[in-house]
Amino acid sequence: MKVVMVGPFGLSPHGTMSRRALPLAKALVARGHDVEVVLPPWSCPEDSGRAWTENGVAVHNVRLKPSIPVIGDILLLWRLVRRALDGCPRVLHFFKPKGYSGLAALVVWCLRGLRLIDVRVVLDSDDWEGRGGWNDLGDYSWLERRFFAWQERWGMTHCQALTVVSRTLRAMALEMGLEPDLIFYLPNGVSFDGEVPDPRAGVIVRRKLGMGNDPVVLLYTRFFEFDPGRVIDILNKVVMGAPSARLLVVGRGLFGEEERFLALAEDAGLGSRVTYVGWQDGADLPGFFAASDIAICPLEDTLLNRARCPAKVVDLMAAGLPVVADRVGQISEYIEHLSSGYLVAPGDSDSFARGILGLLRDEQMRGLLGSEARRRARELFSWHKLAAVAEEAYLG
Repeated sequence: MKVVMVGPFGLSPHGTMSRRALPLAKALVARGHDVEVVLPPWSCPEDSGRAWTENGVAVHNVRLKPSIPVIGDILLLWRLVRRALDGCPRVLHFFKPKGYSGLAALVVWCLRGLRLIDVRVVLDSDDWEGRGGWNDLGDYSWLERRFFAWQERWGMTHCQALTVVSRTLRAMALEMGLEPDLIFYLPNGVSFDGEVPDPRAGVIVRRKLGMGNDPVVLLYTRFFEFDPGRVIDILNKVVMGAPSARLLVVGRGLFGEEERFLALAEDAGLGSRVTYVGWQDGADLPGFFAASDIAICPLEDTLLNRARCPAKVVDLMAAGLPVVADRVGQISEYIEHLSSGYLVAPGDSDSFARGILGLLRDEQMRGLLGSEARRRARELFSWHKLAAVAEEAYLG
């Protein structure tokens, strides 16, 4: 089956296409399908016009628009649609109902309605974009917020199949009137290479960062998911019970949130207990995972967090790390409490800190939870397994 996946932006720095669409495409190729990923790489302009093949997946970045308002956008959209339809695919899978991919889906839907093309239109939603979602967080104008909210609802109700990353998005699609048999639950997955992170890489990271044999708690984050003051409060409680514990922070905020977080840590007298390394290349992440004893995933109970499906959690599970997390949205789909991780009620900082301390003190429990987390990630959330869900959406 010929499938073309259409993105709203390039492979970086955003994760939707690199962490969701591309690994799904590779899994579909392994199952015998012909898959191409078509991107408007405005987020990484260095890829403009570039094309390559990755594990059997053809990746094509259309040439970027000239810097002419409106006209340039129309030209980029035309290039995106033209490339997506090239080769007469059986399925067009549009990732995100907003921006260029949302506009491309609208154009294709109209062409299909006019019987000018014969293609199955599938839409993927991996976030809530409207009120209570990214519209409240992103640096958008009033007009952009209104347009994106309209795009999202129109796109989710004008497709032949909808793949959703979370149960929350499925429920919202049902509320919009979409038939249940048109909605396919497709959470974020992980690609397995059969190896756990090399412990020697963890030793190197610890030595480089001067962490020695201290207990290390990993916070792998983009910062918008939680109140930084709450995490500092949790860290303070942990340090009171385990004075040598360190918080290793990997990631970067969208709007400089990491600076506020580090300032709060200094104000609380915890600056020496926090090691911040910023954004890291994906190839280097296993070393930081191996350097850590446990990982944490603090989440506020918001619509945005309930609608999302943090790919980082399944990555941590696949690495064999026990995760302490707030029981919000998809987290309870990934983690079973005291079986493959440790869950607490949203906002319960005391229980969160107790969970961290309990695992830091119990090496055997860490090993059991980590092993079960890895098994669960491999058996339930591998992209090869999840590709079967995409196939159902494509076949109808």
